[in-house]
Amino acid sequence: MPPLKPCVIWLTGYSGAGKSTIASALEQKLLKRGLTPKILDGDIVRSNISRDLTFNKQDRAENMRRVGDLAYQDLQTGHIVLCAFISPFRHNRHLLREKFNAEDFIEVFVDTPLAVCEQRDVKGLYKKARAGIIKDFTGIDSPYEKPLHPDVHLRNDTLCSADKSAEQIISYLLNRTFHQSSH
Repeated sequence: MPPLKPCVIWLTGYSGAGKSTIASALEQKLLKRGLTPKILDGDIVRSNISRDLTFNKQDRAENMRRVGDLAYQDLQTGHIVLCAFISPFRHNRHLLREKFNAEDFIEVFVDTPLAVCEQRDVKGLYKKARAGIIKDFTGIDSPYEKPLHPDVHLRNDTLCSADKSAEQIISYLLNRTFHQSSH
């Protein structure tokens, strides 16, 4: 079986869609394969290098630019980089993709309906957004533009486990690696 090559796996979807949970499951599966993945998570980045940013459209673009730069650096050092970010705007995701060689960037759409995300609402963010306490919240008073052609489309509205979703991503990576090496 061909080895998995370093790449950036960008998980996008609503808050509460399961992006971080899937990234953690994927990290464990990659570690078991002897790889050294790195996770860049929206909550962690927002509390560190992007703590000066709001959630307006301009600051969201800047946040993605910063994360893209970090992901690029990690990719250059041979890592599979797992990025879990809402990243709501197609244009910004397109700009992000352009930073990388085509084979180095995999967009994964964690497609979870807004109603399901609101039911999960572990952090109480949707409740605060609905009450007007949080402004520019994706899905409430700021749009989420679904990817038109994601590399991997995970439908996460049922009881699909994070492990199963991680397996789908690995299957995509293996299939892609196989096809690249057979040309």
